[in-house]
Amino acid sequence: MDCWSSSFAVVDEFEKLVLRMNPPRVTVDNTSSRKATVIKVDSANKRGSLLELVQVLNDLDLIIRRAYISSDGEWFMDVFHVTDQNGNKLSEDDVSERIQQSLGPRARSFRSLRRSVGVQAALEHTTIELTGRDRPGLLSEVFAVLSDLKCNVMGAEVWTHNSRMASVVYITSEATGLPIDDPDTLAKIKQLLLYVLKGDRDKRSANTAVSVDSTHKERRLHQMMYADRDYDMNYAESGSASGRSKPLVTVESCTDKGYTVVNLRCPDRPKLLFDAVCTLTDMQYVVYHATVIAESPEAYQEYYIRHVDGNPISSEAERQRVINCLEAAIKRRTSEGISLELCCEDRVGLLSDVTRIFRENGLSVTQAEVTTRGSQAVNVFYVVDASGNPVKSETIESVRKEIGLTILRVKDDAYSKSPPQESGRFSLGNLFRSRSEKFLYNLGLIKSCS
Repeated sequence: MDCWSSSFAVVDEFEKLVLRMNPPRVTVDNTSSRKATVIKVDSANKRGSLLELVQVLNDLDLIIRRAYISSDGEWFMDVFHVTDQNGNKLSEDDVSERIQQSLGPRARSFRSLRRSVGVQAALEHTTIELTGRDRPGLLSEVFAVLSDLKCNVMGAEVWTHNSRMASVVYITSEATGLPIDDPDTLAKIKQLLLYVLKGDRDKRSANTAVSVDSTHKERRLHQMMYADRDYDMNYAESGSASGRSKPLVTVESCTDKGYTVVNLRCPDRPKLLFDAVCTLTDMQYVVYHATVIAESPEAYQEYYIRHVDGNPISSEAERQRVINCLEAAIKRRTSEGISLELCCEDRVGLLSDVTRIFRENGLSVTQAEVTTRGSQAVNVFYVVDASGNPVKSETIESVRKEIGLTILRVKDDAYSKSPPQESGRFSLGNLFRSRSEKFLYNLGLIKSCS
């Protein structure tokens, strides 16, 4: 063991000892607030404590309406006003115990600083991480490669932002149903997927990683897109900017207290606090105090931060970088396009077939969440047309008829208000289909029809 690994091991053991001596105290109060359940947590402080706690609350599917955070010193005391997904107070008696177990020294979410925070999945699959330039048909090509290599996709999450794509995919062997650990097979998967990601005009290097380790998907996606510099607007391609209004982020100095104050205002949505805290943590900042209010359509967050070296932000370049990174963290998870939900019996090649039909009809996937519940596939796709515009209702209905009206449903009605589609509506889709099919032909995944 080298000195670096040895020092991390010492830190790990010391932090575990501190937590055993001072386990987190969690209280759940259903009487103080009329609208929400109040959860109070106090514990010995360590770097990443706030992120772990917010992640636990998110993994319990709780909506954070208000939060008051203080961790100046060796102890942190946080108060969260939370509801369930329907806006009701919590009725579960074991919420306190579940949070306490998640934050305790034996919790699976306890990770050293060199690893991801909050690993929650079991070692039942092989994990693939992909980053690269986004383009129409990319997801179809990825799933076609995996299907051809006899890989069964058990779960996946895909984010796109600023012309970049990041994805975490969980696969097993079609033959055995077990994780794939053969070095030659893993090397082939990496090689073919990297070829797909690079395409013929990626401005930056694409990346693939394959392991049998567990990951927390959303945590890793933030880390991957941050590492891929999706916040850097210098790489944005013309016409790729979203029509959504930008979040309002300000970064100011609080010289008398030695903090940097970050204020954030934007439309509220689930997991907004998690996204902001993830980004500040990845940028090596520590949150000492924070106030969060999200009881109306607009959310307000205020953070008092310092760099891990104890210093506040001191340069204009770093101030602007914090603004850009927080804007990117908020926008990369915000869904664009029409939401389509696919519910049916799972089978090998299902995702390859569905995304191929999307591609052939000129649809581009901006976000996707793939889950398997027993023998059922429950998948959600957000789609736009190949130019990034809303999809016409005629196109959606054509796709639904091809896949199956009873298994592919539209989760919102915005598409029904779109104007009638012009004739020749698939011409642009055919253009991207021919590009993708040529690409897959070069990989040997489809045969020529000529």
